[in-house]
Amino acid sequence: MIAIPQPIKPSLPDDIHWEKLPDDFILPDDPVDNINQPMLAAALNDALENAGKLQENTLTTSNYGICTRFGSKFVVKAPDWSYIPSIRVSRQEIDRSYTPHLQGDIPLIVMEFLSDTEGNEYSVKPTYPPGKWFFYERILQVPYYIIFEPYQGVMEFYKLQNSKEYELEEANGEGRYWIKEIGLYIGVWQGIRENRQGYWLRWWTGTQELLLWGSELAKQERQRAEVERQRAEHLADLLREQGINPDNL
Repeated sequence: MIAIPQPIKPSLPDDIHWEKLPDDFILPDDPVDNINQPMLAAALNDALENAGKLQENTLTTSNYGICTRFGSKFVVKAPDWSYIPSIRVSRQEIDRSYTPHLQGDIPLIVMEFLSDTEGNEYSVKPTYPPGKWFFYERILQVPYYIIFEPYQGVMEFYKLQNSKEYELEEANGEGRYWIKEIGLYIGVWQGIRENRQGYWLRWWTGTQELLLWGSELAKQERQRAEVERQRAEHLADLLREQGINPDNL
């Protein structure tokens, strides 16, 4: 049998330092790639907040700098969305960027929403500036890396294994992925939000109940109120048929 050589994975650098960005550090001022990215990120936060899944010290970010010092130079990556379980500083102290370990937990989840064909989300470039994949896997060691293509609704769910390398996970029977640390599934859903018809990433409970957005909760409440109104009107009609004025009750 011929042994097929395996690609060599870059090792974790030994010159990583968790330092706050200097106040005079100029952050990238790139615009988001397309209109879908802020909407997708906001939808994720909306459902988590309504379900009480965002604690006071939990931080979720969208196109916000997560940084470290790589050798003599600072590296800043801005995932399209990330979930940081706990920060240890005030939010005023991280208004420009966030440094894991120094200011709180490493992100539990990072997401990239595909918008081009350059493949930057898969870059394992280990030299400065390091690629996104290398930064999330080898430097930050983020437990979950999600890459989502919103036009076709294709989701890739990578989990950091004991070897400290990402492995592509398989979805369950409903096409969803379990994240035990927050006790939720995540998966692809198709529908309308903010006049956008398309694919979204959404959360489900362990019993497969969909976490609702605020607009859905409001609609649900309006429907409940309408049912109650119709029930009250029906009861009033029955009382009148019996010669009873419901206004006198």
